[in-house]
Amino acid sequence: MSITYLEAIREAQSLALEKYDDVFIYGQDIGSFGGAFKSTKGLYDEFPERVIDSPISEDAMVGLAVGAAIEGMRPVIEMQFADFSSVGFNQIVNQAATLFWRTFLPCPITIRLPSGGTPGSGPFHSQCMETIYAHYPGTIVMAPSTVEDAYSMLLDAISIDDPVIFCEHKYLYYHLKAEKLPKKTLHASKARIVRPGRHATIVTYSAMVHEAVSAAEKLSKDGYEIEIVDGVDFKAAKYFDITANNWKLDKLVPSVLEASKLCKTINHLDS
Repeated sequence: MSITYLEAIREAQSLALEKYDDVFIYGQDIGSFGGAFKSTKGLYDEFPERVIDSPISEDAMVGLAVGAAIEGMRPVIEMQFADFSSVGFNQIVNQAATLFWRTFLPCPITIRLPSGGTPGSGPFHSQCMETIYAHYPGTIVMAPSTVEDAYSMLLDAISIDDPVIFCEHKYLYYHLKAEKLPKKTLHASKARIVRPGRHATIVTYSAMVHEAVSAAEKLSKDGYEIEIVDGVDFKAAKYFDITANNWKLDKLVPSVLEASKLCKTINHLDS
């Protein structure tokens, strides 16, 4: 029995709700209706107090998630379409993404974005927002290209103590299938060579991995072997690891002078 990309996302959420009491899902029509794409179908019946319908206000949705994260919860936000995440943009990039650097409090929220164009989607339901969020410090952006990655990376996203923008290409929801889900989750922070090659390398992600592989197979008939690399996720949330540099949180910014020195250190590390 095969499982679709969309079903893998539902199963990952179900497992997270089952294993972790601090996880809840919040979004528009995700309760008894099961969400715009049915990615939460049946979860409200199993976890009625932790699968919660939200108002039609993406700004308020993310704001609630940030507050819940501060109080120790791990919210999973479902936007109906990636396009509408721009309504909550301020909360995402100015609140969630910067929270750790302002307070040293983690912000473990996952924002699921059904992304990309499909026939009939129109201009307000077809955008890919991942590259925008990838430019903002403090966020992690994931864009799984396989059923297995959709499952394991979503579980990984929920466990991370930083805000994750989880981009799901809608074309993959029903067109991509796997025989089974992975028993052992894959680490999301490493790129993967999907197809070996020696003449050129294409680095891509999400649905374009499959398009790139298809193009590479055609070029192979003409004698060109193209390497395809799945980027999987875009970047880590933190510029540096405090513990790796032996910095103590209680002594990190004891004064304006020390803060100035720290900024110079960060600039040096970043360069």
